[in-house]
Amino acid sequence: MDPLSGRRLYLCTPDRPDLARFLEACIAGGVDVVQLRDKELDARHIIARARVARKACAFHGVPLILNDRPDLALEAEADGVHVGQDDAPAALARRIVGPSRLVGLSTHSPDELDASVSEPVDYISAGPVVPTPTKPGRPGTGAGYAALAERRAGRAVFVTGGVTPATVSGLVEAGARRFVVVRYLTGSADPEGDARLLRAAIDRSIESTRASVTTESTIRP
Repeated sequence: MDPLSGRRLYLCTPDRPDLARFLEACIAGGVDVVQLRDKELDARHIIARARVARKACAFHGVPLILNDRPDLALEAEADGVHVGQDDAPAALARRIVGPSRLVGLSTHSPDELDASVSEPVDYISAGPVVPTPTKPGRPGTGAGYAALAERRAGRAVFVTGGVTPATVSGLVEAGARRFVVVRYLTGSADPEGDARLLRAAIDRSIESTRASVTTESTIRP
């Protein structure tokens, strides 16, 4: 069974004092994948905080992904690891975490997207479609990259960059079906409520697109 089947809303969050409570709220609102990404913590603290996050996620059947470090993902018993273009190679990450854990890979260009097809990963992220402080200095790829990724990747694609209830309909029209959210939830005063709004916007946009396709195929002579 595909552990990513039906999952549409992927939260990427740094550590925070209220980590367990924050994750509980986001998951209650519709988040169904979580990545812990914190560049400031040392290895021991990453493991400790990943275990806190894993407990909150596991209770609801939500996969926990650890950023960058396949070795620490294994030690913390996370459900997978996500690597970037400048991190450990995806093939090495796969050898470390084994066949049963998830491995994700960031892509930011058509060349990286094409190269990812031969990598032993379960999903890719595509973007950021717009410039974001989360990735300082990296230009936006544009919404067209989401459509390109969906056509070429051959696996689950999570689109990143400026994901909010106001932007998802345009991204769905461009071809996106799964989304990574960062600042919209990590900066929220009401993460459960805002996660619910975002998930509803995603589900509504996808269902509307499906209905339009069904209608067109029905009336086409």
